[in-house]
Amino acid sequence: MKEFVAYIVKNLVDNPDKVNIKEIGGTQTLIIELSVEKSDIGKIIGKRGKTINAIRTLLMSVASRNGLRVNLEILEEDSEEEESAEVETQEEVKAADTAE
Repeated sequence: MKEFVAYIVKNLVDNPDKVNIKEIGGTQTLIIELSVEKSDIGKIIGKRGKTINAIRTLLMSVASRNGLRVNLEILEEDSEEEESAEVETQEEVKAADTAE
């Protein structure tokens, strides 16, 4: 999965050498964290989020063939406040999943 995302993203951005992808795997769920240079974030998201939604759709299609669930997240490494807020959001999502 990591290579699949890397191939797509590196062909979209101006600085492919600055693309970092991290996989966090579970038994049935895979979280892929994507970080790119700040100037390339807009290229990954696209107008009204169409590009990132298309990437996520492709990724979900590939993952479903392997019996996995996948979540693609874009990280901004420059601001620690946003990262901590994102971690809190992930914890809230996990808590909601366990509550169901």
